[in-house]
Amino acid sequence: MSDTKSGTDNGIAEKTVSGMSGMTALLINTALTLGAVGVIVWAAIRIDAEGESPLLITMLIAGIVYASLISPLLYKGLKILNPQEALVLILFGKYFGTLVGPGFFWVNPFVRAFNPASQSATTGTTGESGTGSAGWKKPYKPISLKVMSLNNDKQKINDQLGNPIIIGIAVFWKVANTAKAVFNVDNYLEFLSMQCDSALRNIVRLYPYDSAGDEDADNEKSLRGSSEAVSKRLSDEIQSKAAIAGLEILEARITHLSYAPEIAAAMLQRQQAAAIIDARQMIVEGAVSMVEMALNKLNDKNIVRLDEERKAAMVSNLLVVLCSGKDTQPVVNAGSLY
Repeated sequence: MSDTKSGTDNGIAEKTVSGMSGMTALLINTALTLGAVGVIVWAAIRIDAEGESPLLITMLIAGIVYASLISPLLYKGLKILNPQEALVLILFGKYFGTLVGPGFFWVNPFVRAFNPASQSATTGTTGESGTGSAGWKKPYKPISLKVMSLNNDKQKINDQLGNPIIIGIAVFWKVANTAKAVFNVDNYLEFLSMQCDSALRNIVRLYPYDSAGDEDADNEKSLRGSSEAVSKRLSDEIQSKAAIAGLEILEARITHLSYAPEIAAAMLQRQQAAAIIDARQMIVEGAVSMVEMALNKLNDKNIVRLDEERKAAMVSNLLVVLCSGKDTQPVVNAGSLY
């Protein structure tokens, strides 16, 4: 029996099928096979002893047909599924249904498991395999329903400002609709890999590598400073393309981000210059506030009265001392202040 799990506007609706208990089918078929072998032996002995008769010939032929043809065919319907695995089954070229859930099952022996991605070379995807938990190769092709990751090669892409950067992403995904995955695209693993590359290029060109402005403003978001927003937009972009293949994108994260080698040295100098400017600005602001505090303290406590010219000289000296990058060498005036 089968039931429609979900409809879709693109492709075939996914159906789940429930198979018969594999252990029950195995025991019944084994018993019948042994019985057929026994019938063959018994009929052969009777024919040898009593001569040929239509009944004995019929029993002999029936036993041979069952033991040599029907029994192996029934054994072919036995399937083993591990947790988080599914089998997409086709019957004479038509979609029969999807067998889901761990266990030992028996299904129509004429159905065939269909998974075009099982024979493809790996494209940076992990988690897809056709082996059981014991490591032996299955004769059929299950589809993994686990959360898998895809890591394509790093790409060189121009950012919003035209600077070449090297970027790599990791995409976490799973198969949400098995019928779409195997029937809507030729190979859903290769399809996802190409869509990730395309989406990465589309998104990266919308942002600069770095921005010194306000990261809260949309036009000031950057790849380095707004990784959460970029990852969310990248995930949505991939999902919009991968939906036709029945894939669900759980997360997309930037794993590598750097300037291309040809401009890396120049960009490093620019970042160092910006850092020096920011540090000097902070030093100057602190020095001005300290000079202001010193003058106010002197005036409030009437320690000394300075005219404008002497205040200017004092301010100049204090700023030199506070803003200098090296230790200052004070000169002591032992004579009159004036």
